[in-house]
This record gives sequence, structure tokens and C-alpha cells, in this order.
Amino acid sequence: MMVAPRDRAFRSLKGLERTGATSRVLNLAAVVARHAERCGERPPPLFSSSVLGGALIIKHRLQPHEAGLFRRHRSTATKLVIPLERTDLSLGGRSLFVGQPGWTRMLGALHGQENGDAHDVALLQALDELPSLDPFLVREQLKRRRFETAAAYFVLSPADLDRMYEFVRRELMGLVRLACGAARVGAETERLAHAILSGEQDLRLDALRTALHLDEGDYGEGLFCWRGLLYYKWVLEEVQPTLETMIGELGQIRLTGARPPAVIDEVYALKSRVAAGVSRRSVQIAAALGEYDKAFGLLRDQIDPSAFARFLMGAPAVFRTLGEDMGVLSHIASYWRYRFPANAPLLAPADELTDILDEYAHILD
Repeated sequence: MMVAPRDRAFRSLKGLERTGATSRVLNLAAVVARHAERCGERPPPLFSSSVLGGALIIKHRLQPHEAGLFRRHRSTATKLVIPLERTDLSLGGRSLFVGQPGWTRMLGALHGQENGDAHDVALLQALDELPSLDPFLVREQLKRRRFETAAAYFVLSPADLDRMYEFVRRELMGLVRLACGAARVGAETERLAHAILSGEQDLRLDALRTALHLDEGDYGEGLFCWRGLLYYKWVLEEVQPTLETMIGELGQIRLTGARPPAVIDEVYALKSRVAAGVSRRSVQIAAALGEYDKAFGLLRDQIDPSAFARFLMGAPAVFRTLGEDMGVLSHIASYWRYRFPANAPLLAPADELTDILDEYAHILD
């Protein structure tokens, strides 16, 4: 499928040329370029087919005219975009949805083959199963499917790192104050936050590795897991206010146009399902992150640092559940605020609100 340069998707993606990985977009060209800048070499390719080396993989909310591309109902899909020029998305390119009829033949046609490479097909199917593309969830999915993937593809985007930085700094201040004293809290907190978020093993933080009783290999894994848990805490802090507002707005929104009694009853039932689903997912996330808080307290209060290390090394087991829950809630919150901007009238046609709430109810179940 050809995508014209004026396609709205390309206009919106124009700003992502240097983004890398977010929960919605994996920009392979940006990931490779950033890794080459930092390390002086390109990481091993993610896909077997070289034409996919500059692809964008996008978790895309299907538009009404796109829903018919699939044999079963779905509200979001994984979109593969191959830009005509990797450094200028505005020039357009080719795209397809993973799972649409004939998509493996379309994938093969990108590099002159009858069908897509088996490795590439399986990898895209694994990504399609996920509700989001956050790097911690993607890493665990690909490990579970036995894909050998370079660590460069699991790095947070610079935009997310910048937005997370102040949150992480606040989280770590108590630990640094106890370990180093109030006089050094500023500088030492900056160093620790940088080490965790960048993934760079700062030799000056060897005392932390020693305190955690981790060898050098496990220390890198531990920092990755710590970064993942802090990421999910940060995302929850970002999303929770919108979710709370949305639950209140569910009771205030007014229907416009035709409102048959059966539709009104359906809307009320869907509102209840959505509110219950959001609450259930939020409780699950809070419980998982509460375990992290308890384990971190053992490190911060110098009670049992090694227990925190053991918790970190087991953290990947909860990344899938955390990532799925956060992916669903982030999608719900972001689309709700897009459709119903703050301070705008809470009005919607009955059929549109039914569609929105029905989608939410299905992905929350």
C-alpha cells in the first residue's frame, strides 16, 4: 500500500524522526542512528529483510474506514510504515497492517519476494500481540519468543527520558540522603538518576553495585529492571489524573441526536463496565508497584539492600502484566482526552459514545 506524502499519518509522524521508541511508536531508523552516535557502530538489525531497517512500527487506532481490513473486530492494530526516505517522513512511503488479509505477501513484496521472511513475520506477530510498544514489555515478549535482539532496541526515547528525569530524581532523593548525607544529595542524586535512566554503567557508582551484592553482569540487568519499574510508576503518575477525571466525566456526558431507550440502557451498562475495568486495572498496577515500593524501602532504609536486588532480578516476570495494564489505561486516557478536551462540552452522539465505550470495555476485560 502506498502512502501519499500528504497522508495525515506522515504529517503526524514528521516529528518522530529522532524519537526512537515510545509506548506507541518504534522508529528503527532513529534507534539505529542514536546507537551509532553513542557507540560508533550500528546495532545488529532487528529484521532479516534490510528494507525494514528504517521502518516505523506503530500502535495505531483504527479509523472507521480501516476496520473493515480485518476479519475480526479490533480497535487498534500494528502498522508497519516504510518511509521512502528514512530521514524525511514527509515524503511518504508504504504501509501495511500486521494481520490484515494478505499482509505476509505485502511484506514479501517490499523486498521482491513472494512472502515475507519467516523470522520477520513471527517478530511482527509477536509485537502485534502487545497493547503497547514500551521497551520493557517488548523486551520480555521477544525474550519469551526466543528472539535474539540487541539491547539498543529497548532504550527509552530522549523525550520520555527528559520527562521522566525529575520524577526519578524525586524518587531517589531519600535513598541518597541516607547514604551520602544532605550535603551531597543534589550531585549524587543526579548521578544515580542518570545512571539508571541512561543505562550507562558509571564506575563511580560501584558502591551501589556492592551494596546490592550484584556482579557486573547482573548489575546491568538490575539497572534495566529498575528503570522499567520507575518507568511504570512515572506513567501511572502521568495517566492517573486523566483517568480519575474521565470516570467523573462518564457520569456527566450528554448524548446528542437520536436516543432510543435501548441505546441509553446500553450506554449506562457500558459506563459501569468501563469504570469497573479501569478500577480493576489500576488496582493491579498499584499492587505490583506497591511490591516495588516495599522492596525499595529495604534499600533506602538500609535494612536489606540485597532483598531489593533480588526483587529487581525477578522484576521482568511482572513487566508483561504491568506493561499490558499500563498500555490499556494509557490508550484509554489519551483517546478520551483527545476526543473530549478539557473544558470542552461533554457531548457526543449516542452511536459514537457507544462505540468508544464498547471499545474500552473490550480492551479492559
